Amino acid sequence: MRTKYLFLVVAILVVVNTSFGQEEELQITSKDSIVESSWMVGVGFNAVDDSGNVFDGLFNIGDEWNILPYPSRISLGRYFKSGLGIEAIGTLNKYKEGKIIDGQVNPEDIDYYAIDARITYDLNKIIGETGWFDPYVGIGAGYTDANNLGRGTYNAIVGFRTWFSDRWGLDFNSSGKWAMSQSDGASNHIQHAAGVVYQFGIEKGLSKRGEEKKELLAAIEKEKQRQADSIAEVNRLKEEALLAERLQKEKEAAELAAAEKAARDKKEAEQKAIQDQIDGLGRVYFRFNSSYLTNEDKKLLDKLAAILKEHETVKLEISAHTDARGPEEFNQWLSERRLERTVNYLNELGITSDRLVGKAQGESQLTNECGNGVKCPEVKHQENRRSQFSIIEF
Repeated sequence: MRTKYLFLVVAILVVVNTSFGQEEELQITSKDSIVESSWMVGVGFNAVDDSGNVFDGLFNIGDEWNILPYPSRISLGRYFKSGLGIEAIGTLNKYKEGKIIDGQVNPEDIDYYAIDARITYDLNKIIGETGWFDPYVGIGAGYTDANNLGRGTYNAIVGFRTWFSDRWGLDFNSSGKWAMSQSDGASNHIQHAAGVVYQFGIEKGLSKRGEEKKELLAAIEKEKQRQADSIAEVNRLKEEALLAERLQKEKEAAELAAAEKAARDKKEAEQKAIQDQIDGLGRVYFRFNSSYLTNEDKKLLDKLAAILKEHETVKLEISAHTDARGPEEFNQWLSERRLERTVNYLNELGITSDRLVGKAQGESQLTNECGNGVKCPEVKHQENRRSQFSIIEF
């Protein structure tokens, strides 16, 4: 009889250990979940092939593809559990001089603009979820201004996304664009795109394998609970002690976090007060096409130097700017000269270069509407000919 009892105890222990081992293998991980719906925003590049022989020279990049050297495509879309997606896209490009456009060598640079809307379908709904690889097809319509001719277009799209995480991925796609009306000479063309995409407003669900794991884990958890209930009284005091210890640690952590926040708030307030002092001095405003400091400018910098000497831990960013008149290259050079003279003067006042970070911005950051080709009074242009000061480290 004792032998039978011992055999029964051993069998129960084997079953329990096996169940726990299975549970460790059946943990639901990120691989068991899928993004079912989301919003998605994308930024990237686009290439336009309007050569007239796109299928003969599909990869003739050097002669037929028109690509800008900076991001030229932005998109925003909403994607649903059904696999359908709705997306709005804006692109700009430039037909380059010397490229083949409609079978002829393009004689000059011509701007290209397009606004498109499309509906796509996620092919993973057919072939099964692959996790990192997300192919899709779609159709759409839009308006394109290309080769100095506007036209509505019917679009057909094929592409894929590859995901590094639930939020970040890369998007590659190609769109055939057919002009709604070719009576004015509007041509068909192909537009390729590649860029970074980011998902937000995500709704996730479990894959088929994840659902199976969930059901099995629920069964194991039920058995664990049955066993746990039988020894709950034995563990009650131990759990109370652990809870008290955890609450004490949480209290100490909260007190430490509050102290750290108070220190940060105090430091931020001190930095803001110093920045307000600096802002109160105003800005250095330069004369037209000049990088020389006036007596008024030097008085301002004298006061700025006094503030920096009073607060020796402050590190300052100095940004120098120009108005939009004149060539962009000259304005960049002029802002560098203005920055150099501003920094040199502060050096002469005893402010070392390791406390100063300079940025020459040229005409890239105007403070008003006085851009290229805009007529403005001199007082407006003077607002842009400036050096300004910001605390970057305290």
